Amino acid sequence: MHPNLAHHEHPSCLDIIIRLEECHRSGFFKKYFGGCNVIKRELNECLTAEYQIKRRKNADEAKERRNRVETMWREMEEMKQKKDL
Repeated sequence: MHPNLAHHEHPSCLDIIIRLEECHRSGFFKKYFGGCNVIKRELNECLTAEYQIKRRKNADEAKERRNRVETMWREMEEMKQKKDL
């Protein structure tokens, strides 16, 4: 099973999505009895690669946010220590 194949959500896999849709429209038997499986496997590989890229990007952004917050905490702690002196 794959996610929603909206064209705007998967620009890097657009050509494969279009080929799969065309294959599915080409006939009932092809769609339901494995005639499109090769294209579907290609699409799964493309979507997996796209997901991994998105996942890495989100992890990097989360690390940056965490570093900013930790820096602010350190600065606040330093200000508190100076104030207490």
